[in-house]
Amino acid sequence: MQRSMNQPIPKSYIRAIHAYTPGKAKADDGRALIKLSANENPLGCSAQASAALAAQAGGAARYPDPASNALRAAIAQTYGLDADRIVCGTGSDELLNLIAAGYAGVGDEIIHVNYGFVVYDIATRKVGAEVIMAPDKDYGTDVEALLALVTPKTRLVYLANPNNPTGTVMDDAEIARLHAGLPSDVVLVLDQAYGEYLENDGAAAFNLARRHDNVLITRTFSKIYGLAAERIGWAYGHADLIDTLNRIRGPFNVTSAGQAAAIAALGDQDFVRASRAHNSQWRGWMDEQVAALSNHGLRAVPSAANFLLVIFDGAVSAETADAELIEAGYVVRRLPGQGLGHALRITIGTEDENRGFIAALRAILERPR
Repeated sequence: MQRSMNQPIPKSYIRAIHAYTPGKAKADDGRALIKLSANENPLGCSAQASAALAAQAGGAARYPDPASNALRAAIAQTYGLDADRIVCGTGSDELLNLIAAGYAGVGDEIIHVNYGFVVYDIATRKVGAEVIMAPDKDYGTDVEALLALVTPKTRLVYLANPNNPTGTVMDDAEIARLHAGLPSDVVLVLDQAYGEYLENDGAAAFNLARRHDNVLITRTFSKIYGLAAERIGWAYGHADLIDTLNRIRGPFNVTSAGQAAAIAALGDQDFVRASRAHNSQWRGWMDEQVAALSNHGLRAVPSAANFLLVIFDGAVSAETADAELIEAGYVVRRLPGQGLGHALRITIGTEDENRGFIAALRAILERPR
């Protein structure tokens, strides 16, 4: 179709964005699949959170608390933070986008690591800034390579820890070294969507944000808390960073039901511990099973999150395995658009899902070709 000369034309940098594509939940023929593609909690959410959601059923006609005051207070109590330095968002995605809007624009640069979360690229391009991608070190962050790319145009550095989609993690000393190497006017965004899966809960990052005015921590209730459908995220940082986000976020960006469910979820830390223990047990088991298939060219990248990135370097490609897993009833995540067409990201599921997946994968690899 030929474009009219009078037709609205979007900004060139908006047209360069590849829209976020979520993982499949169904086969192309409509069959329901066992979904190991979205890093959701296989245990669901806390029963207390479910009850809180149900209790909000009659309040849909009223706007939610625009400042999420009770939720921010509950987050502060749970994590030992100052509630005034917390802002809530429509998932952590909203906050990741807003920090770019607040501090970068046309002519500026934003750095993220190779194989970083796809939202960083979108958030950068949305404001007209240039994406600068730092080389990885075996799918993880190379601090020296990243710092070498910093220029006077650099405004933000995005770093997921643990990283999605690779699962790699930087230790506290490396994060501190990265921050120390950045100019003071560059915002270091530490995306900790999977922070609760760490045994130390990523506490050192919060300490870094307490002491410095250019560190922003983002978290979500979508992962270990199992509230992905409610879209609840939060950020912690210096008062000036939080003020910037509050100026441009949506005015009623977290629903009343979401706020209530998140508060209840925070109050059920037994569920969080059970989810962490389940993930640790079955991630370890899945890692062992992948290692046992190394003769077929498989390798799992060491992960600290609730998924494994499995590299395919044998006779069966990741693309072939992906298609045949769907035929077997399992859907995982292949990310060729991020340079990971040779790998599959596999969410840790329930015991039955994990065992069934490995059996299906083994059958595919051992099938005569």
